[in-house]
Amino acid sequence: MKVIFLQDVKGSGKKGEVKNVADGYARNMLLPKGLAVEATSSNMNKLEGQQSSAQHKADVEKQAALEAAAKLKDQKVTIKAKAGSNDRLFGSVTAANVADAVNAAFGLNIDKKKISLSTDIKNFGSYKAVVKLYTGISETVDIEVVEG
Repeated sequence: MKVIFLQDVKGSGKKGEVKNVADGYARNMLLPKGLAVEATSSNMNKLEGQQSSAQHKADVEKQAALEAAAKLKDQKVTIKAKAGSNDRLFGSVTAANVADAVNAAFGLNIDKKKISLSTDIKNFGSYKAVVKLYTGISETVDIEVVEG
């Protein structure tokens, strides 16, 4: 029997995959537990629609990431911080601070988890951060920490 998997089933198939399985396995295990549906023409059309929708969404996200990378290319972000003696900051500048500064400066919505700092920022000066926008798309941003 030909079935479309609705969930990953270890040893049988992955979600969205169309496979031939034994009739008894399909009737007694996959179909009653809602792990798969029979591969009828209407179910196949529904699957194709879902796959094309997912592909379109991925294309839109990738295009948005490319546009954001173009905005961030060769840009510098200034972060104001307070310091104590010897120009050492109170605390440190974190990825969250960098994300807030980038979002404010360029009108983007970048999550702090997508920013990786090369070193801990505990002093005034210039630093670099890598912003990961999408799979395979990232951009380096210069960070200037000044007294504020």
